[in-house]
Amino acid sequence: MSKGGAAKQVTSLVKLIVGAGQASPAPPIGPALGSKGVKSMDFCREFNARTAHLELGTPMPVRITIRPDRSFAFDIRTPTTSYLLLKAAGVEVKKGKMKGSGKTGHEVIGTVSLKHVYEIAKIKQQDDSMKGYPLEGICRSVCGTAKTMGVKVVP
Repeated sequence: MSKGGAAKQVTSLVKLIVGAGQASPAPPIGPALGSKGVKSMDFCREFNARTAHLELGTPMPVRITIRPDRSFAFDIRTPTTSYLLLKAAGVEVKKGKMKGSGKTGHEVIGTVSLKHVYEIAKIKQQDDSMKGYPLEGICRSVCGTAKTMGVKVVP
């Protein structure tokens, strides 16, 4: 407990990936928040307002913290690594559906340069979960994701 008073308790944590500017009370948002007693329309309105400056449909990971009084707070993370890799490789992403290679290691769906990997790592370094990690380690992680998706990294 802090000196100033009681700390706010957390009832639950909901993790979702929502397209920027495309939040609606339809599944998966409605059922995920409705089961916790939160009005999904309130979340959708605020999320869409906070992501209005981003490209429509960019998949954004969201962590929604729900308190006992059914109020909520949420933080928006950076776009998924797979989305950033596919955009850098020039692979078309249709209606938010991202698809890598069907045969990992045998089929290449696109290529990215080390410069792209570095830029993606710099974007991912802004996430709270990546604070303190060296940029080189994040670059290696991005390269690993690229390999599993069938995106070739070239110098």
